[in-house]
Amino acid sequence: MNTPYYLCEEKLLRKNLELLKKLSDESGAKILLALKGFAFSGLADLVSEYLSGCTCSGLHEAKFAKEYFKGEIHTFSPAFIQSDFDEISDLSNHIVFNSFAQLNKYRARVKGSIGLRVNPEVSSSPVDLYNPCGEYSRLGITCKNFDAANLKGVEGLHFHALCEQDVDALEEVLKSFEAKWGDIISTCKWVNFGGGHHITKKGYDVKKLIKLVRDFKAKYSVDVYIEPGEAVGWQSGTLHTTVLDIVDNGMKIALLDSSAEAHMPDTLAMPYRAEVRNAGLANEKKYTYRLAGNTCLAGDIMGDYSFDEPLHVGSKIIFEDQIHYTIVKNTTFNGIKLPDLKILRENGDIEMVREFGYEEYRRRN
Repeated sequence: MNTPYYLCEEKLLRKNLELLKKLSDESGAKILLALKGFAFSGLADLVSEYLSGCTCSGLHEAKFAKEYFKGEIHTFSPAFIQSDFDEISDLSNHIVFNSFAQLNKYRARVKGSIGLRVNPEVSSSPVDLYNPCGEYSRLGITCKNFDAANLKGVEGLHFHALCEQDVDALEEVLKSFEAKWGDIISTCKWVNFGGGHHITKKGYDVKKLIKLVRDFKAKYSVDVYIEPGEAVGWQSGTLHTTVLDIVDNGMKIALLDSSAEAHMPDTLAMPYRAEVRNAGLANEKKYTYRLAGNTCLAGDIMGDYSFDEPLHVGSKIIFEDQIHYTIVKNTTFNGIKLPDLKILRENGDIEMVREFGYEEYRRRN
């Protein structure tokens, strides 16, 4: 079977979706899929069985949501492109603005519900790159800059302060959010708790989240939305690659037909170490290799891993948990082929969803 390709497992995705549906049913929150983290057209019907819709970051994601998914469409952008706005308005049930200037510019053109994104200025995000509430953040209106007299037509507030974090982090954010905007929340129809909730990760306290949502809804009589991205695709699939060559420059380096830079960029940006099936840390097992990408970027390195048996040209390397925040971030840097998209169905069949080649590179250059 030709590589590279992503393989999303229907059974694992359904397990995540069932937990999210349980959260929705027991808390009353509406769960939306954040397309920025997981946009897989071949599994849109399955997602739509469990979730209430999608949250989008602009026109293209909104069009994708309308074409493939069912349910509500919520769109937020740091700054909307004027020529896109009317189409976004036609597609979206909710539109969330990042500033009062944007609200004033587009308010009369919104056909759905209007919201404002606020910055609670509290976050324990583990990496500054992914901290939407960090110093000098461009995302969300701070309390100091909030114009409470300019809320005509505004029906909801949105905040996003987390990054793959637990419910205790949300609890701290909510304290600041309520302290700063409690009077405004009481006038709203809905509040969006944003994303970054690591709900499907083992050990997440779902019961506490259910209680937080219930208590918030009872206190303010509002609808609550939660929009996870990574929690939907978390541990639902893999990236399959092949060893093309092995070189030795002080250590053995296995060159793969994939790329950290182009196919799993968060391993470099976060950074984090991706798990490899049946591999250990460097020198933990008998044979250690540096796994490297097939681009000219010197730092296109996945990391150092050890194996029970030696690798050879043609060996298959499987990177675990490579469905969320990978497919949506892929590039054709250096002309490298995009990984194909496949689904492992619950009956054991493997289904090709998208097969990529030269055309993707040609169209972008």
